[in-house]
Amino acid sequence: MILTGRRVLLGVSGGIASYKSCTIARRLAEAGAAVDVILTPSAAEFVRPVTFEALTGRPVLTSLWEPGYSLAHIHVARDAELAVVAPATANLIARAAQGLADDLLTATLLARTGPVLLAPAMNDRMFAHPATQENLKTLAARGWTIVGPAVGALAEGPSELPGRMVEPEEILAYVERGLRQNGSGLAGKRVLVTAGPTRESIDPVRVLSNRSSGRMGYAIAAAAFSRGADVVLVSGPTQLDPPPGVRLVPVETTEDLTRAVTMELKGTRVLVMAAAPADYRPSAPSKVKQPRGNGALSIALEPTEDVLVSTAKARPKNLVAVGFALEVAGGLDRAHKKLADKDLDLVVHNDAAEPGAGFEVDTNRVTILGRKGTVGELPLMSKRDVAEKVLDAVEALL
Repeated sequence: MILTGRRVLLGVSGGIASYKSCTIARRLAEAGAAVDVILTPSAAEFVRPVTFEALTGRPVLTSLWEPGYSLAHIHVARDAELAVVAPATANLIARAAQGLADDLLTATLLARTGPVLLAPAMNDRMFAHPATQENLKTLAARGWTIVGPAVGALAEGPSELPGRMVEPEEILAYVERGLRQNGSGLAGKRVLVTAGPTRESIDPVRVLSNRSSGRMGYAIAAAAFSRGADVVLVSGPTQLDPPPGVRLVPVETTEDLTRAVTMELKGTRVLVMAAAPADYRPSAPSKVKQPRGNGALSIALEPTEDVLVSTAKARPKNLVAVGFALEVAGGLDRAHKKLADKDLDLVVHNDAAEPGAGFEVDTNRVTILGRKGTVGELPLMSKRDVAEKVLDAVEALL
């Protein structure tokens, strides 16, 4: 996250999940945000104010009656670009829904006119209670964003029902989205991203695949979500967790990838094909495992379908299409050719042999090509930073 100079209000109510709010405060401060923390009296019983003061470098507010802060609820409510309440207990949610202002946090929320992000956390039965559900509907109808809760272990033990506060990383993703989407050319637009390798079966055990980790496509999906896009991620098998807020469509083979892209293209404004589909598959996969004791094994291969070509007819007319060209030395000419042959608006070229770029690393060095020539030649940088540059080029076309 890059949130330099942004103003965020972090409200913490009194639940055991309040210890996770320390991570939220720290990460926001590290990203450059000015974080104003308000603790309810019960929250201060779980985590002391001095902890948040050390993490944010700013005074922590706990009471309407603090000397020198008589109008804190007005000033903080007005100055914050985004308010985050995490955790939001059933009690806090009920008081906010009723418009009560009986402590500093609820008074600040009542005085606020800007966006509010709420992360519920409570016992699963308390969350399922009709009163809590009605209160959340009331707040959602006011425009508040509700994130979670998740299913998982609670303070009193395991649970298979929602109640647990979502992890800080998910809350932070929504905070970044809330702060970045205003003015973004991707806000409200459907973005379809492909990522990762595909696998083609040799037999029931062995597969033909490649070294793609999926990191580049996942970074693009996360960056697009942070800009306010409605993101669908079609992914081959990876070891990565899907970015928060992104709808994941898992696929296995190149044929699966083609089918999924075709089905998801309707209504899509931006297509980013960052996947690395297998170019070949066994012509006749074996139905049984081939034992090594049989000696040498020869496998006849046939080319898989070209996903970009196979899905071209399904593209909406106003689609901005982005392809990736992972080549070896001298591959820039092939990347230019791919731009024309596949009817793409942008091609992102990188060299598979270059140290620190390509597969299985967190960095990349790319050249972004457009229909009118080179859009940008980037130095080695993180894949998330590359994703931001690619989306800048997409927004320029939009």
